[in-house]
Amino acid sequence: MTTINNETGQKIAHPIFEHNSAFLRLSFDRERLGKWADDIFQWLFCIHPKYEQEEIFLTKELDLKHGLLQFIHQTQSTVKNADKAVNSFFNRLPDIHTLLISDLDTMFNSDPAARSVHEVLLAYPGFYAISIYRIAHELWNSKVPVLPRLLAEYAHFKTGIDIHPGATIGERFLIDHGTGVVIGETCNIGNDVKIYQGVTLGALSVSRDHAEIKRHPTIGDRVVIYANATILGGSTEIGNDSVIGGNVWITHSIPSNSLVFHKSEIIIKNNSTFPEPLNFII
Repeated sequence: MTTINNETGQKIAHPIFEHNSAFLRLSFDRERLGKWADDIFQWLFCIHPKYEQEEIFLTKELDLKHGLLQFIHQTQSTVKNADKAVNSFFNRLPDIHTLLISDLDTMFNSDPAARSVHEVLLAYPGFYAISIYRIAHELWNSKVPVLPRLLAEYAHFKTGIDIHPGATIGERFLIDHGTGVVIGETCNIGNDVKIYQGVTLGALSVSRDHAEIKRHPTIGDRVVIYANATILGGSTEIGNDSVIGGNVWITHSIPSNSLVFHKSEIIIKNNSTFPEPLNFII
């Protein structure tokens, strides 16, 4: 792209174009990737009746493989053998599916509001976010660039749940409600952990100097973390079988079998004798 110098009449490069030239080499269809994420989720669980036919199921697998290969190429990937990376990912899907089935069963068995497993599968944002996380995490472990983060951000956009694909999460993981949950890149979460909405498992520092060190907490097995709790720091460990109450702020380790809660004071008065006016204008 060029523009004309009004004084000399010569063509010169537009400064905005010059600054953006490095980004122009990356052409990526994020909407198509979102559709791919939804498609692989439906395919994994045969949500659409058409997948009951094995031929259609296998044809869709080839379509999903081709789509993933195209996405890897679009990221200007440094992956030496993209075909091998795609095949390796799909060979791992049966194990990922097994993990997700255990997540699904846990979510159903833990929520009295759930009327069926199918309801959890179709309607629960926590399960969708976990599913896309496990898919993105596998690509992250395979050193596929950009794609895992884009998949995580698509799930974040759809569900309000932000799980970095680099996080390590154990079996039978449950996110209840989920809106506002944040799980950082170097977070380690054990088995049978339950997290409620608004929970942050974050870092104490966001300096790039700490990019290669553990910045996010470690959560032990069978831990329950209630709504709006904030747990920060790479050296912070929550011991097994602990319960973290709502609205707490934790930056140091907690031993196993602990109960951590925030004590607040609630005052209730009769509004007819309240000494201050409740209706006022600013």
